Parts: sequence; structure tokens; C-alpha cells
Amino acid sequence: MKRILVAIKRVVDYNVRIRVKPDGSGVITDGVKMSINPFDEIALEEALRLKEKGIVEEVLAVSIGTADCQQQLRTALAMGADRAILVQTDAVIEPLDAARIFRALCERETPLLAILGKQAIDDDCSQTGQMLAALWGRPQATFASKVEINGDVARVTREVDAGLETIEVDLPAVITTDLRLNEPRYVKLPDIMKAKKKPLDTLDPGALGVTPVERLKPVKFEPPPVRAKGVMVKDTQELIDALRRKGLA
Repeated sequence: MKRILVAIKRVVDYNVRIRVKPDGSGVITDGVKMSINPFDEIALEEALRLKEKGIVEEVLAVSIGTADCQQQLRTALAMGADRAILVQTDAVIEPLDAARIFRALCERETPLLAILGKQAIDDDCSQTGQMLAALWGRPQATFASKVEINGDVARVTREVDAGLETIEVDLPAVITTDLRLNEPRYVKLPDIMKAKKKPLDTLDPGALGVTPVERLKPVKFEPPPVRAKGVMVKDTQELIDALRRKGLA
């Protein structure tokens, strides 16, 4: 069966204002709305569109984390994913361990494509997709803004610093999605009810041969500095004088 594996990460909703704990040990998440990482939602939407075109037969959503991640996987199922897998762990999951877990699942599920968001909005690492491609030994196309599948080849338009770049990769492959690839669909109430009956399996990282290791230890979290109030100037000369007083001109 041709399938697509989609990585789903649970993150603080992008509309929520992030607050740092008073002791600087992390970010406050208690009572905070959590959602699917926006880039992963785009990845899921692209997988669903490829299924609707008849290119694949199944969309598998996978998440790594605590039992609470089931909420985001149920949302993915309500959007249209056929089944879900939660690799449940309370350990800190860094990109390399996430890539190892996804690689093990790729070897088990043999997907035509593994699609991930280009980065998560909580750590902004932008590493997991690239590491997965290296560990899996398959081609990668990162920062995709357009995806076309033709037989055993994917034609991907990438967003790069100089503009757009179009490449072709042999399948199976890893694709990471950029913001302009698509606009995810809204979840309807009937689909939410149907999602409760779809299969959601739980695995332990050890069952996939992975033992998560915390390699980086955050020392301190700080909110960004408060931005200084702007100053209105009458003309260019006054602007130059103000910059000179600040030592910027």
C-alpha cells in the first residue's frame, strides 16, 4: 500500500503569548492552548491532497511525546489522516532522536513519502527532516512551496535565499514544507466524531530501538527585551541627527 508518513508535533498555539517561568527554567505551558505545529499542519494538508489525487492510499500521522499528544493526533485524524501512531515518552526529544524514531517507523511502514514541517515554532531547529533523510538513506527536498508527484519522482519547488529552486528527487524521499505550500483545511464537527473511531496506536521508543538522550541542557530562559518607544522626526536631517546622538550614523 502506498502511504505518506506525516510528523506531528504538539506545541503552544501560535496565537498564545509566550510567558517565561519566574525562575527562568522554561516556558509556562499549564493551562495554555496547545496545537499542531503550523508547519506540520501544512505537511498534513499536502499529504491529504496527494491522497485525494489518488497518488497514495493512506496517510499516517506520527507524534512523539507525552500522552497529551493524542489530542493533536486526533485533530490530524479529524482532518483526514487514516491512522495515527504516538511514540509515547516523557523524555526530552531532540532532533536526532526524533529522526531516529521516524527512520525506524519509515523502515517499518515503508512510506512513499515522509513529510515534515520545515521547523517547529517552539525550538526552531529545522533539523529533523534533514537528519531523517540522512539516516534513512533517501533524497530530501526541504522548504517546499510546491510538490508534484509523477510516478517514482517528486518535483519540488523550494524557497531559497535567492528565490525559488525546482528539483526532482526519486521516491521514497523526505520533504519538509514551507509556509506557502498550502492553506490547511478547517476541521468539521462530524469529522471530529469520526476521528474517535480511527486507530491510534501507542509505542515505546525502546520498541523502535531508540533510547532518547538529552545532549543539550538549557541553562536559562529569558523573554525578549522590551522594545524602545519610537521617536517621530520632522525631516531627514533630524533623523540623521538622532542617529548620530545614538552613535548609529
